[in-house]
Formats: sequence, structure tokens, C-alpha cells
Amino acid sequence: MSYGSVFHSQLFSGQTVIVTGGGSGIGRCTAHELAALGAHAAIVGRSEEKLAKVRDEIVEDGGRVSMHVCDIRDEVAVGQTIDAVLALTGRIDGLVNNAGGQWMTPLRNISTNGFEAVVRNNLTGGFIFMRETHARWLAAHGGAIVNIIADIWHGWPNFGHSAAARGGMLTLSETAACEWAADGVRVNTVAPGGIASSGFDRYTPEARRELRRYAAKVPLKRFGTEAEVSAAIVFLLSPAAAYITGTCVRVDGGTPNARQTWPLGEASRNRPFEGFHRATAPEMLRETD
Repeated sequence: MSYGSVFHSQLFSGQTVIVTGGGSGIGRCTAHELAALGAHAAIVGRSEEKLAKVRDEIVEDGGRVSMHVCDIRDEVAVGQTIDAVLALTGRIDGLVNNAGGQWMTPLRNISTNGFEAVVRNNLTGGFIFMRETHARWLAAHGGAIVNIIADIWHGWPNFGHSAAARGGMLTLSETAACEWAADGVRVNTVAPGGIASSGFDRYTPEARRELRRYAAKVPLKRFGTEAEVSAAIVFLLSPAAAYITGTCVRVDGGTPNARQTWPLGEASRNRPFEGFHRATAPEMLRETD
């Protein structure tokens, strides 16, 4: 079995795309799809073990991939990683800034150190990778950047630290889209809502109970799939998005559009896209309250 992408199998033939946070979840799925479409997927992350597993999966599926252990918050390490990708493949055509993370807690419980750690992980690290990739290759050759944010519209209670960081990434991307347009660099964002991925299993039992109630509040009445997010990312990287920059694609089932004045129906006619052949449902969704 191979990745069931909706895109042409050689769409990214001969190209190199960096995917940060490529060792799990959306990053893993995106790396698989890009490799299935002919790209060399350069996966970046802090865990050598996770990266090695994804690398072996892609190689087994016949794709091209390299793994690069790097903390995106470390400027020196980021520069070395980009140089290593260029030394290996001779080019960088796209960057998917996917690495990040957060935990569930109200604002009153967030320490300054905790707030800054989440901002550095979800905003500053992405900025460093954008800036260094642009400076070392994209400014002279063009390319595309896709930054992953989140469903931050109207605020994000219990995730205020991440909401601040993701909101910053949104406006940073809009700014870069203007400043770097003359270089032939497009910059867009993708905002996933509740996506069923391995990230769910990292939350506390209390947070997992709250997350299991999430789908009932979504107009499409379900969680999204990793492949649905990856498809949006791949589209924005592709030539079909040549006139799209500075925008955000929401992949959230219409969550921000739900209103207390409108009762949500069952939405049973909406079927998830299950293109990722190696996807596994998170343990959290098999638990009961």
C-alpha cells in the first residue's frame, strides 16, 4: 500500500522540502505525502529515534528522505541543518514549519518561563528557520513556505500561551509574504482544528477528557485527519498555488463558525479523507470517560 494522495505522483519530482516536527503527527504525514509525490523530504526534529522511524518508513515505501536532529530554537543548529540539507541535495524548494507544541492550562497558571518557552517553540523557532532558509537559499532562488498555526480565531481559552504564539506566526507570515514576494518566495499558513493525531496522547487525562467532547461542537461533527491537513500544505507548496501568498487555509471542520444560536446537526454525509496509509488513531479516541 502507498500514500493515497490526490495530487500527481511526480508533482515535486527533483525538489527538496524541509519539514520540521517531521517525527510524528502532521509532520510525519506531510513528509510521507511529499516523498510519495517525488520530493526529497528533509525531516527535522529533536528526537533521533522518532526521525529514524519515519525515515525508515519512507525508505520502505520507496521515497527519498533524510533526517536532521535539530532544536529549532537554536540559531546555530538551524543554520547547520539548512547547510546540511543543501550539501546533500543542492537545493531547498519548500519549508514546512510544523514543529511546536503546548499544554492545556488557564492563563492564571502560566508562569513567565512557561509562556516564553511555548512562544519560543511555536513562534521564535519558526522565525529562525524561515529567516535562515530565506537567507541561505530562498532569497536567491525562490520557493514556498507553509507555517502551521492553529484554530486561534476568537481566542483559545486554556491555551493562551500557544494562541499568542500562533497569532504571532500568522502576522509574521503575512509580513514575510509581502517582504519576500520580490524574491519569488510565497509564505502562507495552515490552521488545523481538532486533528486526530499522536499529539492527542501527550495531553493529561483531564485534557484528553475535554478533547473527546470537542467533535460535538464542530459543524462537521468529527475530528480531522492528518491527511486532510497535509493535503492543504501540499497544495500551498505546489505550482497550483502560485498566486497565493499571505493567506491562511483553515482545516477545522468549520469550528469557528459554530454559534450558540444554531443547533448543530449530525453532518453524517461528510466523510474524512484517509489518504495516509500508515495513519493510526490516537489512543485517546479509544478511551472512555
